Amino acid sequence: MKTNRRCRALLAVSLNLMALLFSTTAFITTHWCEGTQRVPKPSCGKEKKTNCLNYGGNETANETNQNVVHYSWETGDDRFLFRYFHTGIWYSCEENINAAGEKCRSFIDLAPASEKGVLWLSVVSEVLYILLLVVGFSLMCLELFHSSSVIDGLKLNAFAAVFTVLSGLLGMVAHMMYTQVFQVTVSLGPEDWRPHSWDYGWSFCLAWGSFTCCMAASVTTLNSYTKTVIEFRHKRKIFEQGFREEQNFLDQEALKYFRERAEEERAEAGDLRLQCLHSCSPN
Repeated sequence: MKTNRRCRALLAVSLNLMALLFSTTAFITTHWCEGTQRVPKPSCGKEKKTNCLNYGGNETANETNQNVVHYSWETGDDRFLFRYFHTGIWYSCEENINAAGEKCRSFIDLAPASEKGVLWLSVVSEVLYILLLVVGFSLMCLELFHSSSVIDGLKLNAFAAVFTVLSGLLGMVAHMMYTQVFQVTVSLGPEDWRPHSWDYGWSFCLAWGSFTCCMAASVTTLNSYTKTVIEFRHKRKIFEQGFREEQNFLDQEALKYFRERAEEERAEAGDLRLQCLHSCSPN
């Protein structure tokens, strides 16, 4: 029983630790959603000779370069670039078309005013989700390494399960609220940011993987608590049943002993009466 209980507790601790690492990584990274943005090509210049627009229409040595577009009303989609971007809870980063690297801006500032409250609620829920995971992980470690008795272990187990379940529910709500805010921002956000195409990134997958590990840890903890309680009650029932049988046996033995003693006392009393009658009768 003790070995199985320890194995279940170790599994719950491992799942909770994975959930904590995944959620923290997803919270601080910027790959919840990623895709491409359609932006106009910049003007060609001395430092920019590819993927640009030649507004002057001058003949240059680069006019044979297919990446240089001569501006006219017929150019259509050739006037645009599709730059890569990725967005997280805090920042949205996009490819810099004028220089190497990326430029980032606050996603909270990009969100429409009507959705800022929901976004902040999502941030608070994510923080509480991580904090409750830390509390649940601490209680599971205490139950695994420092519980001195079965009763203390069951109490820690129960509290760890409650905190883990609550954290999982908060995490689910936070992820769904962020998804809603991002979808609204795609439609109503700034013109220079709106994605042309997008999909969910690896941070989003980590967030939901964290939720899965969190719920698996809570189920494992509840399962360990339930099994321990059932085994404890079963052993108690067996002990009480054995105690009652032993008590009945002792009662029967005591009853038999007192009956034998009473019969012996009656026999002795009868012998004494006979002796008295013989001694008192005339010769």
